[in-house]
Amino acid sequence: MAQRKHLLPSIGLLVLCASCSPSEKLDPVSPVEPAPGDAGAEPDGGGNGAGDDLFATLPKITPTATGRGGAAATVDLRGTLAAIEILKKGGNAVDAAVAAASVLGATDPFSCGIGGGGFMLIYLAGEGKVVTIDHRETAPAGLTASAFYENGAPIPFPERVTSGLSVGVPGTVRGWSEALRRYGTLGLGDALKRAIQVAETGFDVDRTFFEQTGRNLQRFRAITSSKALFLGPDGEPWPVGTIFKNPDLARTYRLLAERGEKAFYEGEVAEAIVAAVRNPPVEPGSALTIRPGVIAPADLRDYEARVRPAVTTTYRDYTIHGMGLPSSGGITVALALNLLEGFDPELLTPVEVLHRYLGASRLAFADRDAFLGDPEFVEAPVAGLLSKDYADARRDLIDLFKAPTEAAAPGDPFAFQTDPSPSPGGGQGARGGGAGPNDAGDNETTHITISDAAGNIVSYTCTIETEGGNGVVVPGHGFLLNNELTDFNLPADPSAPHPNAVEPGKRPRSSMSPTIVMKDGKPEIALASPGGSTIITTVLQLLVGSIDLGLPIDEALAAPRISQRNARDGSSDAETAFLSTPEAEGLAALGHVFSDAGTTGGEIGAATALRFHGDGTVTAVAEPVRRHGGSAMVEQAP
Repeated sequence: MAQRKHLLPSIGLLVLCASCSPSEKLDPVSPVEPAPGDAGAEPDGGGNGAGDDLFATLPKITPTATGRGGAAATVDLRGTLAAIEILKKGGNAVDAAVAAASVLGATDPFSCGIGGGGFMLIYLAGEGKVVTIDHRETAPAGLTASAFYENGAPIPFPERVTSGLSVGVPGTVRGWSEALRRYGTLGLGDALKRAIQVAETGFDVDRTFFEQTGRNLQRFRAITSSKALFLGPDGEPWPVGTIFKNPDLARTYRLLAERGEKAFYEGEVAEAIVAAVRNPPVEPGSALTIRPGVIAPADLRDYEARVRPAVTTTYRDYTIHGMGLPSSGGITVALALNLLEGFDPELLTPVEVLHRYLGASRLAFADRDAFLGDPEFVEAPVAGLLSKDYADARRDLIDLFKAPTEAAAPGDPFAFQTDPSPSPGGGQGARGGGAGPNDAGDNETTHITISDAAGNIVSYTCTIETEGGNGVVVPGHGFLLNNELTDFNLPADPSAPHPNAVEPGKRPRSSMSPTIVMKDGKPEIALASPGGSTIITTVLQLLVGSIDLGLPIDEALAAPRISQRNARDGSSDAETAFLSTPEAEGLAALGHVFSDAGTTGGEIGAATALRFHGDGTVTAVAEPVRRHGGSAMVEQAP
């Protein structure tokens, strides 16, 4: 059987069998058999299959495609194909984003799903404006900071990851509904049709799915619902080539299709979520400690998505739109770009450009960690941080001749505030430390980038946090819960102030950085990536590569990556592939020390991007190698 890339993230899927009762469970896996598309049809640029069904014969996977009309790039073939299918049937980019996300959730439930949340950045071509939909998970109303401490110290991070305590109130379903209601042309039921079919009929387990399951093996063996879905009778991951079905997820999606978002936030699904959080389904005799959480029915019923303004800055001749708080991504990227704007790349070598990129990222992360948090709780000095004058004042801290050997201290953006009005909620800003355990770069997520023929664009990052979330599949419903509350900072003293401290109803700070770049009022680039706090540096390096180094978008995306997040010893992370480059040698001569990301898989991020050209064509790009490659397609071949 031909091996295909696994869809990476976004949301869970399920398909119902009309004759099945809610409690009936079909075999999650059937014997190995050919999956649709294994005949290997030749690609046609737009991904057409037999007749009107694009999924009838799956095309070959390609990470780059150029053409006209709409375009889509995701981590995997079926997600991209679902988006193109919607576009070909007259849906817009928002409709296609939800369709793609739901299909990806079925095929890679380990990275994102309806048990999590995300940030959607939307360019509305008809209005010429950018809006964002924040559907980040929230802390339950009954959760206090002290819940994360035992014996006077924070609960160890690995124990927080796999627990009910780490589960934030999921926002994905409400985010999808809000996006479709405000900016889409389809209802939720129509957007979920393909996802339901994929979950119901199944897909072949590929190398990515197999590896992700294997990395969660200890947790899944300890949780009855996860073991039943993701492991075979022998307690091992389903082999590559097995047809994997998720009828429970299909049924859940069917409920959403028929009854809308209310079916998730009230009724049987909500009750199952609450039960799984408060009484995790632990395998009898398991040695794994899985603490219960405190989510209540009211937390789900009262969850709200937020429509917020985008963070906007200029960089050279470009306008950059990103995601605002509670994501730190847009602000941190903008702050680093403001610092870099003081250098002329035409006068610099690639090594000198990268040296400045690392220096700017270090300073930007110092401020991110000190000042940023949920805007409904924290008076973050956003105007000061985005001030060009503030960047001018900080730029001299980038030593042009040698690398740092310690973490940078935060600056004083309050002195540059032009709008001193407090953020809603009236919380207090507070300075924190440098990058710590919560800023590890191994978090799993996914990014979807889509445009339509009318010029609308969606840059959408969604997640369940750690690969596999908190490890708990909601019994009877086929999706994993998030462990997003591990994104909160835990000071040594739970009463110590910090902008990203745990508070009831608060959204933990994120690094997700969906980005849209404009020039002269027209879209140029849309992009982003998964990767925990390395999302920010990946987006920044992609922008530096395409704008300052003049790389075509596919080359910028494929280039080896390095990441500086204000480490305490001044070191940076590097992909294994970067360490053998001339640029690595040049940076080492300046004193840069790199930690080999090969110890955690050798990769940083898994980006997707669109590049819009003056002749009306668009290039869609996905990873050629990272996470075993992604999929890019256009609606019409050139």
